[in-house]
This record gives sequence, structure tokens and C-alpha cells, in this order.
Amino acid sequence: MEQEHPVKNQSIQAERSARSLKIPPVFTLMACIALPLVVGSVSGIATAGNITTWYATLSKPGFNPPDFLFGPVWTFLYLLMGISLFLIWKSPSAPVKTRALTVFGVQLVLNFAWSFIFFHFKLPGWAFAEILLVWFSILLMILTFFRISKMAAFLQLPYLLWVSFAAVLNGSIWYLN
Repeated sequence: MEQEHPVKNQSIQAERSARSLKIPPVFTLMACIALPLVVGSVSGIATAGNITTWYATLSKPGFNPPDFLFGPVWTFLYLLMGISLFLIWKSPSAPVKTRALTVFGVQLVLNFAWSFIFFHFKLPGWAFAEILLVWFSILLMILTFFRISKMAAFLQLPYLLWVSFAAVLNGSIWYLN
């Protein structure tokens, strides 16, 4: 008669528990979208007061878009970020997935920090240096995402293009002031 193995039984029970706690994909998608939206909202709310005061007094290049455009553009980009995050999150576990999630987190932190450097601390020169880090982190994210999901990578191209434009704008504002 075969004896029961306690370690094997515990492993089977743990696996069954994990399966029973599976979160429906729609909730995971909502959480993935909410993360960048919340991060963007917090930085936007925290720095909004300086848009109508300090930022309004700066000399800006002729290609500076109207202030009302930034909110909708960033909302759209954060939405795309969240969808991309979901595509990576639902992919099978692998070292490249861990790297992709790490790079995503790093670029989101850098994105968050830029608003404070530029608007709160009023340091356009340092913000320009920092936005270059944001740009490189987005490029690295796209390249890493591409190895897992081409769609997740392609969804980040508008973000890279907008941050490219934002970097030129930031550099121009720094130069003019």
C-alpha cells in the first residue's frame, strides 16, 4: 500500500487554492489601466497649480500646444500604457516578463518624477535631463515588450513620440528661459 506524502499533498492543495483565487481578466485589465491613470492623475493634481502661475509666465516656442491639450493626450497615453501592461501581465511567466514589468515600473516612476521636477521644483534644465531618461526607459520598455507581445510594444509608440515632442518642448523652454 502506497503512503501519502505530506509535502506532495501540500503542494497540490496550494495549487488548487491558487487556481480558485484566480482574478477574472476584466478586473486585471481594469487594475492595469488604473495604475498609470492614477499615477498620472496624482502628478497632474500635485503640479496643476503651477500651470496657471509659473508656467504661464515662461517664454515658450511657437510650437507649444495649448494647455488644454495636455490632459486628454496624457489620459490617452496612460490608457495605452495600461492596456500594454495587461498584455504583458497575462503572458506566461518568464525572466523577460519580469524584466518587462520592471522596466514598465521604472519608466512610470520617471514619468511621475518629471512633473515634479519641472512644475513643482521649477527646474526645466533638470527636467530636460530627466525626460531624456524617460525617453530611454520608454524605448527600452518597447524593445522588451516586443519580445513578449508585439501589440504591447506597438501601443507604446504614441507614448514615445509624445515624449520625444515633450523633450524638444522642455529643452526649448529651458533654452528660452
